[in-house]
Amino acid sequence: MTNLVPIRRALLSVSDKTGLVEFATALAERGVVLLSTGGTAKALREAGLAVSDVAEVTGFPEMMDGRVKTLHPKVHGGLLALRDNADHKSALATHNIPEIDLLVVNLYPFEATVAKGADYDDCIENIDIGGPAMIRAAAKNHGFVNVVVDVEDYGAVLDELAAHDGATSLAFRQTLAQRAYARTAAYDAAVSTWMAGATEQPAPRRRAFAGTLAQTLRYGENPHQVASFYTDGSNRPGVATAKQWQGKELSYNNINDTDAAFELVAEFGTDAPACAIIKHANPCGVAEGDSLLSAYKSAFDCDRTSAFGGIVALNQPLDVDTAKAITEILTEVVIAPGASDAAREVFAAKKNLRLLTTDGLPDIHAPITTYRQVAGGMLVQNKDTGYVGLDDLKVVTNRAPTEAEMADLLFAWKVAKHVKSNAIVYAKNGATVGVGAGQMSRVDSALIAAKKAERMAEAIGLPEPLTKGSSVASDAFFPFADGLLEAAAAGATSVIQPGGSMRDQEVIDAANEAGLAMVLTGMRHFRH
Repeated sequence: MTNLVPIRRALLSVSDKTGLVEFATALAERGVVLLSTGGTAKALREAGLAVSDVAEVTGFPEMMDGRVKTLHPKVHGGLLALRDNADHKSALATHNIPEIDLLVVNLYPFEATVAKGADYDDCIENIDIGGPAMIRAAAKNHGFVNVVVDVEDYGAVLDELAAHDGATSLAFRQTLAQRAYARTAAYDAAVSTWMAGATEQPAPRRRAFAGTLAQTLRYGENPHQVASFYTDGSNRPGVATAKQWQGKELSYNNINDTDAAFELVAEFGTDAPACAIIKHANPCGVAEGDSLLSAYKSAFDCDRTSAFGGIVALNQPLDVDTAKAITEILTEVVIAPGASDAAREVFAAKKNLRLLTTDGLPDIHAPITTYRQVAGGMLVQNKDTGYVGLDDLKVVTNRAPTEAEMADLLFAWKVAKHVKSNAIVYAKNGATVGVGAGQMSRVDSALIAAKKAERMAEAIGLPEPLTKGSSVASDAFFPFADGLLEAAAAGATSVIQPGGSMRDQEVIDAANEAGLAMVLTGMRHFRH
């Protein structure tokens, strides 16, 4: 392959015309001959640029509403011909095919069409055919041809031409080719994923995954791991779409924990102020309150030790009083739907604290597909959007929960959904008072949560742990009565759990004997 190859002729056919005229003008000033199609050619002519229609090269007009315009040997021959192959050069001359040294294509906006909720026929019409075919041809022949699929690369091409007197290097063309194949792969992934959903195929034979680089991370979970952050284009409010107002770049763990925090606080909507504090993807405190400040303080008091260096998520715009309270300890990230100017000024004094705003909460009921890689494969499932309300609960004990207990049971259940299994969550007055996460035994989760509550009571001078008189949630059924009895020993008076164990009656009998009220949800919330 030749290293430096001059660009003499370019074919431009773009859907997104951002920066098009400026880029084409710079090419023309270098003496590059411009070919184009349809709306792109019109935009260039209106800017006063000399441009030839592809139809003039092929001898065929655009037809079938533009479906057929570049699918022609005089286009693909110009892209695929090896410049150092005598037979190829002869074929070009025999058939009067001009060499194309630069292809600039961005595809029909299929992803955007799907995102705006277009109907089936509109989505089909926005599947690009000629564009991907040309891109793949040009990328294959990167030894001689440059291919640009992203507006962001226009400047890089011009810089390369300036550095090499109108030519590009092989290394540069290889980079462009990789980006081109990644773009067509992502495009096909978007089409196939949409079609699987549109045709109700929950488990298609093949599934494609794609993303766009948002950030090259300093490292992964640990400093010796290489990592990067990719977005999926879904525009779901959260860490991927948030605006960062201050602080250094988010780390791998920051992104993971911030996502966990914001998805949890979204469970509470926006009617009442709520706060979630996350450490290592698990909540160490969650609360609702009369204000964001009271919600934050209640969440903080669940586990002040773990909250140090944690992630704070709010369901309403950050105000100045809450901002002041948050800055009293080390906090890594705060994410909220918004933030007042006064609150941002408070945070400005804490240069390492990252503040993210999202302009909204994620829809916790929206269907989302999640992926997890395992050795040799990928696990795919729908996101846990399971929800239970008051009418879904079944009282199975002699005593029914009081109104206050029921409110705390439902609160604890929302939190338990976001705690690593086995999960036990004690709640009282709309706040977590003990969280046990990620244990191999449900009994241990109950014990750990209770012990943490005891330590917090001693630390803040309470006469007894707040688990006394609390409501407790278990993310899955109690296989034996022992876990339930540990919760009772910690002072819980009511229990919410899925039920479904072979020993349900044994657990119910133990609850009755301990004077507990218990309700079953019929729904499990494992989170591994």
